[in-house]
Amino acid sequence: QVQLVESGGGLVQPGGSLRLSCVASGSIFSSDDMGWYRQAPGKQRELVATIAFGGRTTYADSVKGRFTVSRDIRNTVFLQMNSLKPDDTAVYYCNVKAIRRGFQFEYWGQGTQVTVSS
Repeated sequence: QVQLVESGGGLVQPGGSLRLSCVASGSIFSSDDMGWYRQAPGKQRELVATIAFGGRTTYADSVKGRFTVSRDIRNTVFLQMNSLKPDDTAVYYCNVKAIRRGFQFEYWGQGTQVTVSS
């Protein structure tokens, strides 16, 4: 089992910045993929950014050049969000994808609200 706890959400004006953090505990390994998804009201959950073992990153086109995903050696994943736009308003979820004994397991955090508004 993996437990995920997010923090860092809040209200910010357009053009501002926020940094989200997600602490992973339990049976997590450095080889597990970690990342962030978001879900806006009335929309499906979508990928924001992921970081794989070795540091390979992927980003949604809508956040490229504005958001940066990173992780530390203690399995905390971060999402630095700059130049925020009202369209970035959503609940942001931390995600871990783990392979154990040949099976893929997926874990989610409880979510943290990000609101971009003047």
